[in-house]
Amino acid sequence: MNYISNTRHQLLQLSYIRTVTIFGQSGLLLYLFFGLHVSLNFWLIAFALLAMALLNLLSLLRLNSPLPLTQLEFFFQLIADIAFYVCLLYQMGGVSNPFSALLLIPLIISATSLPRHYTWLTALLVTLSYSLLMHFFIPINLPDTGHQYQAIALLDLHLAGMWINFILTAALITWFVVNIRENLQRQELKLNRARESSLRNHQLLSLATMAAGTAHEMGTPLATMRVLLHEMKLDHSDDAELLEDIEILQAQVENCSDRLKHLAESVKQEQKEARALPAEQFFHEIMDRWHLLRPTASFNPPVINLQGQPAIFSSIPLQQAFINLLNNAADASDQPLQIQLSSDEQQIVFTIHDQGPGIPLEQAESLGSPFITTKGKGLGIGLFLTASALDSYGGEVCLFNHPNGGTLTEVKLPLVKESSHYGY
Repeated sequence: MNYISNTRHQLLQLSYIRTVTIFGQSGLLLYLFFGLHVSLNFWLIAFALLAMALLNLLSLLRLNSPLPLTQLEFFFQLIADIAFYVCLLYQMGGVSNPFSALLLIPLIISATSLPRHYTWLTALLVTLSYSLLMHFFIPINLPDTGHQYQAIALLDLHLAGMWINFILTAALITWFVVNIRENLQRQELKLNRARESSLRNHQLLSLATMAAGTAHEMGTPLATMRVLLHEMKLDHSDDAELLEDIEILQAQVENCSDRLKHLAESVKQEQKEARALPAEQFFHEIMDRWHLLRPTASFNPPVINLQGQPAIFSSIPLQQAFINLLNNAADASDQPLQIQLSSDEQQIVFTIHDQGPGIPLEQAESLGSPFITTKGKGLGIGLFLTASALDSYGGEVCLFNHPNGGTLTEVKLPLVKESSHYGY
């Protein structure tokens, strides 16, 4: 599908070049016929220009068609251009016409757009056309004024035409090649992003498989611990202090068992709870939930600067991503966190500034990859899962060393533009 998309883009560029050529040659024709009164077959040349304009119009209509545009079809478009250039040059002096370099434009386009065999065929046709125009053409003659300077005037006209042709050809080639290069760079960037996404999805699948296996294996030791704790409680019913410790352990075992049960239902739960929320409501829900999980965490009153009433898509993975970032910032320093929420017309920006040691330079580029952590006891998957969750919703997370010390964590998320998606 990529080459079809590229071919459409190249046909669009070719249509632009044709438009410039049609207007340029029409202006030249009018100047020669009405300005210098050169004897030309005006109507035949005008008919060739009109036919070229009609082909250009059909090409633009073709771009709107859902049918795929093949390289063979694009090649025939270039052949049609060569034919029109030959007709124009035949009527206007052949290769002595300073605009005979127009024949090179289809060759340049073919060399930058089509496979090798198409380019060689184009080169053969261009060479054959130029060779024929050296012998078969209608010469351009200025009207006979009886003065001896007619040849000089014709030479000056030719030199002026060559100058104009050089400027136009250089501009067209530069514009076309730059557009092709930028298009190739965009395609390469998309390909690299697709590769990174595929690698990240593979890593997520591996983590999910490991998590599922671990959750299944933990069921047996938890069941064993539950039985043993129950027996210990019966055997030491007269020791109040030990019973209190056993009850705490039982509560922790039951909590682990409940988390494992909920793990299997997480996908269904995500589909039920995923909805669009006003950004400020989403932010307050996250902060309330995090404050319950980390009651000892310290942070200054958040700064909220939103334009209008923006909305974002809320889901369990996205909520967990924000909580992971807040936990990381709280783990980095005991000093109060500085939290800010802002927005523009396209996205919201959520920033967290902690007063921790910052990001080591040797790990700055690898943060967000699995098993890379700045914590001595971290597993290195929290930030990776956070970045993956944000990426699935079109967002991103970046970490910087703040000029005033510590780390600045910046999250960007696109807005939900349709207010009808609000879930309240």
